[in-house]
Amino acid sequence: MRRRFQALGMLALLAVAALAAAWLIWQLATRGDSGSEAAVAGELAAPASAGQPQIERGAYLARAGNCMGCHTARGGAPYAGGRPIETPFGAVFSSNLTPDMATGLGRWSVADFWRALHHGRSRDGRLLVPAFPYPNYTVVTRDDSDALFAFLQSLPAAAQANQAHSLRFPYGSQAALAIWRALYFEPAGDRPEPYAGPAPSAEAERGAYLVQGLGHCSACHGARNALGATERGLGLAGGLIPVQNWYAPALTLAHEAGVGRWPTDDIVALLQHGVSPQASVAGPMAEVVLGSTQYLSDADLRAMAAFLKTIETPGVSLPAVVRPAADGDRQRAAKLYEQHCAACHGADGGGVAKAYPALAGNRAVTMGQTVNLVQVVLHGGYPPATAGNPRPFGMPPFVLTLGNAEIAQVLTHIRQSWGNQASAVTAVEVNGIRANRGR
Repeated sequence: MRRRFQALGMLALLAVAALAAAWLIWQLATRGDSGSEAAVAGELAAPASAGQPQIERGAYLARAGNCMGCHTARGGAPYAGGRPIETPFGAVFSSNLTPDMATGLGRWSVADFWRALHHGRSRDGRLLVPAFPYPNYTVVTRDDSDALFAFLQSLPAAAQANQAHSLRFPYGSQAALAIWRALYFEPAGDRPEPYAGPAPSAEAERGAYLVQGLGHCSACHGARNALGATERGLGLAGGLIPVQNWYAPALTLAHEAGVGRWPTDDIVALLQHGVSPQASVAGPMAEVVLGSTQYLSDADLRAMAAFLKTIETPGVSLPAVVRPAADGDRQRAAKLYEQHCAACHGADGGGVAKAYPALAGNRAVTMGQTVNLVQVVLHGGYPPATAGNPRPFGMPPFVLTLGNAEIAQVLTHIRQSWGNQASAVTAVEVNGIRANRGR
């Protein structure tokens, strides 16, 4: 009995210690908030009426951030939330951004909204889950935050209650979020600092602001650790998008998605139309162009291009281990290509200009990560329909036509023909992506 009481006493002490640690972590996670909040303490009353220019500017900024993409459920009212965002820790449901008084932002002030973007805190002080990309939005200026809020307040109110997240314990708890913030989040200053020294130009600095802030490009193009935090620094060195199983290639590497040597016009075309003489977009990036970048001004697109051209690093692509297939496998793969691919991409892999991309010399084909190739062959896809490319040519799905071994064979053939030198694709890789579709 005495040992039992001693054990209970030890458990009680451990519980007290855990609570004390959580309180300390909470204090660490909230430091830095008070100064900025004190500066806007006088603004907690209802904001002054916004003018039409500010509302229109906010609408443009909402496009730049692709806010509607996450905050609109399929078939739902625009910006009314309810869309599930799948994460490795469970589903997060986007919130209602319309000015409904009971379920939306109707009772929020401009200061409340600024705190959400800049500090990752809700109106009642709760810590927000970082699936809402406040680690990026923290660099958004106060003027842009206020314009965004003015636009959201101008929307028709939609009564739609926010749905509780379905995160596994303890990931959605305030204590866990406090620990995460203490480890990985620090509110930014007035502007991003992407350069070790002075920015090369005001245009490139504007581009850095868009890419790192509202564009939150690192949310996809950055590698994530076991707790879902993106890498420090620019966070644009490439990463597998959790759950979606698409690889967002490195924007810093020429052999992946770096554009340092591209003409500016080609970068602008890719962001504006989804296609350019150099490449076309697919998968999650097609959604970004469809809902966001095609609506940006030419000046802002050129600013983004100016920034992206400065961040390419002299990374070296490691030579692929090319293991020639057996004669029988090569013949079967060539036959599969002739039957299913050559009509569009050409017998020589040269493609058709402004319609079907060339496969010969295509860095998306020879990249070390093969997941995107498998996704496209399995499930097909189209570049986005844009003003500059209103009727895009697409790729049909072969998920019901070809088996795992056949897809592996034809992709290996493509990656090792016409001068391409890349590693083979295996049936195991294809099966893993097929099995994880939609998870």
